Amino acid sequence: MYNCLKYLIFGMILIGGNISMKHSKMKKFGSIFLASTLLAGVLAGCGSDDDSSTDSGTGGSGGSSSAGETIKIGANLELSGGVASYGASINEGAKLAIKEINEAGGINGKKIDYIVADNKSDNAEAVAAATKLAVQDKVVAMIAPATSGNTIASVQIANDNKIPIVTPSGTSETITVNEDGSVNDYAFRTCFIDPFQGVVAANFATEELSAKNVAIYVDSSNDYSKGLAAAFKAQIEANGGTVVAEESYVTTDVDFKSTLTRIKSGNPDFVFIPGYYEQVGLIVKQARDLGIDVPLMGADGWDSPTLIELAGADALNNTYITNHYSSGDPDQVIQDFVAAFEAEYSGQPNAFHALGYDTVYFLKDAIERAGDEVTGETIQKALAETKDLSLITGTFTVDEQHNPVKSATVLEYVDGSQVFKSKVNP
Repeated sequence: MYNCLKYLIFGMILIGGNISMKHSKMKKFGSIFLASTLLAGVLAGCGSDDDSSTDSGTGGSGGSSSAGETIKIGANLELSGGVASYGASINEGAKLAIKEINEAGGINGKKIDYIVADNKSDNAEAVAAATKLAVQDKVVAMIAPATSGNTIASVQIANDNKIPIVTPSGTSETITVNEDGSVNDYAFRTCFIDPFQGVVAANFATEELSAKNVAIYVDSSNDYSKGLAAAFKAQIEANGGTVVAEESYVTTDVDFKSTLTRIKSGNPDFVFIPGYYEQVGLIVKQARDLGIDVPLMGADGWDSPTLIELAGADALNNTYITNHYSSGDPDQVIQDFVAAFEAEYSGQPNAFHALGYDTVYFLKDAIERAGDEVTGETIQKALAETKDLSLITGTFTVDEQHNPVKSATVLEYVDGSQVFKSKVNP
């Protein structure tokens, strides 16, 4: 109960503070309601033996995480709420990987027991979900949330309980490294970090599209967007380009015409929009309606089928994104994954599917190397020592800040479909 109360207090501090969130819209609840919601989640996680979140279709039959016949791996994901598309995709990719591993005999002879908690795309809910998985379910490792903000909210719980968390898509640098430069021992990621995407986008604009006068349209309420914009601006100027317009919006906006009109007046030959699919879909449509027909580019936050629904296939022509992988990449390893995914789900896997899949195999590799004593501490050590691990989204080595060093992919939208353009090595 002491730990539960401790995490309740921590979660309330997060609510009152200014913890940044990637891909999240913080609802304006009253403080009392938020506190009571968090309390309910925490107490439920600490005081109940009912594990209704276990994914029985992929996991084992229960048992200890470090002994018995199963290895418990948790997942704290956005399965409902504003960015459910990300969490749902990660979950599908993870479930496919777990099915493959369990059917092949498990890890060192033990099946994976996969326990999923829905954080509802909310910072406080992510705290409660992480607490439940750590304290009640006693997992030895956790797939962390899709979004940077929700992952950041979970880091303290991971550190306190010595349970490694791996975010498939949380790209903010501050997940693994604090402002003072210290590394969060138990926080890892499968994706590359924001500055890398910004640099790749700038180099692509310069080298492939010959862009010289660019505009930047940033979500000023989101650290993910601001971080990408900063990295892009620095690199585009280093390449000899000029930023002729720099405008901003906030996540709750739906009408972007006035700022887009100002961008158009700057006569850019390229526009960088490092936002998320819900807003970007509207921005792209409105930009094309205003006659902005130059190349538009974003990052992995664009990657959702909803983007195409909002923008329309025609408006998305002549747009590009940096991403973690492409189903159109001719690499045979990737094509084998695509075939396995299509057989399981009857659809094309996006980057979040691939990252969820890779995160499970990243954990599998570490658990295998951890040996007979499978604990959070032994897994953490093995994760940090990962070198030249070949996965769907690239071959990577974990650096001293717990980030994977791997390649990025550039995709082009053509008639509503993502088309593989190029692969960029770090």
